[in-house]
Amino acid sequence: MKVLAYSPHKKESLENGSCRYAELEEIFSQSDVIALHCPLFPETEGLINKDSISRMKDGVIILNNSRGQLIVEQDLADALNSGKVAAAGLDVVSTEPVQNDNPLLRAQNCIITPHISWAPKESRKRLMDLAVSNLKAFLEGSPVHVVNGQ
Repeated sequence: MKVLAYSPHKKESLENGSCRYAELEEIFSQSDVIALHCPLFPETEGLINKDSISRMKDGVIILNNSRGQLIVEQDLADALNSGKVAAAGLDVVSTEPVQNDNPLLRAQNCIITPHISWAPKESRKRLMDLAVSNLKAFLEGSPVHVVNGQ
């Protein structure tokens, strides 16, 4: 697989033989799968919309586990129902819990999960290990990850 990545803050260490940075236009026009992993800022709100979708390959798959507002939901629903977008996997929607009038609930080939992509067994184990480590450090008088040292 060839991985294209976009970020306004490039980390050169991430570029290697299987990953390289690209501009959004190239990502939209060349990708078979577009996965969103970015924060919600004014410049990312509505990133996936009818205009950007029109520049994507026919049959693209869109995944989002960052913020629901990155996608104009009616535009994605229309693209799913027309077949322009083959499928969407969404861990987030613009309003949670999902509202009955959300057009993605009736869109073809759309899977919506309940904002739990962080919850695989490995993630939960890491969180528990970190909590135990933090507690041990606190009991030994060397707290870590202190939010307010006062």
